[in-house]
Amino acid sequence: MTDISDLARRRRMTRAFTDAPVAGDVIDRLLTLARHGPSAGNTAAMEFLVLEGPAQTARYWDVTLPEPRRSSFPWPELLNAPVLVVPWLDPTAYVSRYAEGDKAHTGLGAGPEAWAVPYWFVDGGAAAMLLLLGVEAEGLGALLFGLFDHEAAVREEFAVPGDLRALGAIAIGHPAPHRRSGSANRERPTLEAIVHRGAWQGSRRERASP
Repeated sequence: MTDISDLARRRRMTRAFTDAPVAGDVIDRLLTLARHGPSAGNTAAMEFLVLEGPAQTARYWDVTLPEPRRSSFPWPELLNAPVLVVPWLDPTAYVSRYAEGDKAHTGLGAGPEAWAVPYWFVDGGAAAMLLLLGVEAEGLGALLFGLFDHEAAVREEFAVPGDLRALGAIAIGHPAPHRRSGSANRERPTLEAIVHRGAWQGSRRERASP
């Protein structure tokens, strides 16, 4: 059995895939794992749009990366990914949950604007991390990337209800050889630079400087 710390250290974002399919039972295992993430108030208000095979994934790319833009896209083999998973979150479900008797004292049932930190995205990010670790355990590759200004177009294309919010998209498949993103060359800060024991000890920049 692979240790969780080993999975976390090995995990990398994959930006190039082969077109080899991923078995449906593997995707089901990954989604089942993602459902075990934390959920504020046990609201459990996340659903998954799953696109499998070129006919379905092509619809996604046609609305987010239309043909005129593809010639300049730096990661063309990303479009080979045989599976795309788009987690959708329901802010109104969180508001409704926190309007219930055991949570009403928080004031978070007043509306989404009452949440200084929108926990639907916090919970969604935790679920996405579980899925990414599961992908690594399956010997596959994955890339979590944003929808940004394409969220409305994806919602319309796939008939997603208008009150849901997309966390992003997760491409899953068999990795192909590819050059690394420039971001991969950035070093992680040391533990000493980011851990403040007992009280805040200056800025990270100050503590990391020689």
